[in-house]
Amino acid sequence: MPAGEPSSSRALNAILPLVSSGQPYEAHQKARTFASRYSKSGQYDTAIDVLFQSARELLKSGQQGSGTDLALFMLDVYENKGESVSDESRGKVTQLIALTGSSGSWRKTIIERAVAWTAKQGLYLIGDPDLHRYIGELLYKEGAYDAAEPHLLASGKRDSARLLAQMFVDWSAVGGAPGNFALRGTLPYLENGNILAARTFIVQFVNKMIAARPSLASTLDASPLPVTDSSEVVLTTDNALNFCQLAVLACQRANAEKNKVMRESWVRLCGTYQSKGGVFASKEVRAALFEIATLYFAIPPPKTQPDNPLGAMFSSMLGGGAPGSAPQRRVLTPGLTGPTAPGLD
Repeated sequence: MPAGEPSSSRALNAILPLVSSGQPYEAHQKARTFASRYSKSGQYDTAIDVLFQSARELLKSGQQGSGTDLALFMLDVYENKGESVSDESRGKVTQLIALTGSSGSWRKTIIERAVAWTAKQGLYLIGDPDLHRYIGELLYKEGAYDAAEPHLLASGKRDSARLLAQMFVDWSAVGGAPGNFALRGTLPYLENGNILAARTFIVQFVNKMIAARPSLASTLDASPLPVTDSSEVVLTTDNALNFCQLAVLACQRANAEKNKVMRESWVRLCGTYQSKGGVFASKEVRAALFEIATLYFAIPPPKTQPDNPLGAMFSSMLGGGAPGSAPQRRVLTPGLTGPTAPGLD
């Protein structure tokens, strides 16, 4: 706590005994009063400490409503102070998230506000990777796979990608084609420019899926197919699993319009698998592949989603397309798709 700020001891000595003596309402009101006073006078760190400790004790005693209210108040003070995202500030938030419990919407509210704070005060527009990773793992362990998925994708860290792979293996055991889960992990990471996470995910997912379902291994080639000294493709009986491995390798070697061989390889790869129909013909997958084509290979997207995506991609690559102003497109700068890219561990 900065020099010159009063200690939070006086306030906490008046608040915490009320919690332990079964007077949560009175404790909650006193905490708000003290914190408001400190915050209005610019004594933010004192206000934060009062709110954090009061919220923590209320949550421990089962008072989710009062505890959540003080947790949200603490995040308001974080915003007013311009509190940076650090191990300490994030740690206070994760403690309160853990204590809130899964019942009701209390925790969801804290999570949403916490992610918004890290997006505003941190380095990442979609929120702090470590916070997302913590939330994703917490939800995964509770079996809330659908709620955990966006957080593990948003984190973008290698350990989050490994965790996502294991979660999708578990999820597929209760229903769903492995290839669909492979696409759900690989394509979003690639769209975010995070090749390292995409590669980590698909390698882990394929290996874990084959271990869980040996019948997925292709009988055409029992051993992995070496592509480079450091990369290999494990052939499976699932087209989407094969495609995802090849897509990651193609994006690793992309260099926008400067590498024409890889541009043409990407178009052929997409055309080969889209001709098979199934999930590759879905609107969502087609849109993701066009986004990746633009991002890594500098292939402009079509004006509309065509019936013939392969033909449209070739046309875009060769400079064709309908007249009119082209939409602004995102293209990765070579050298920013490896382990040193922002957001990667």
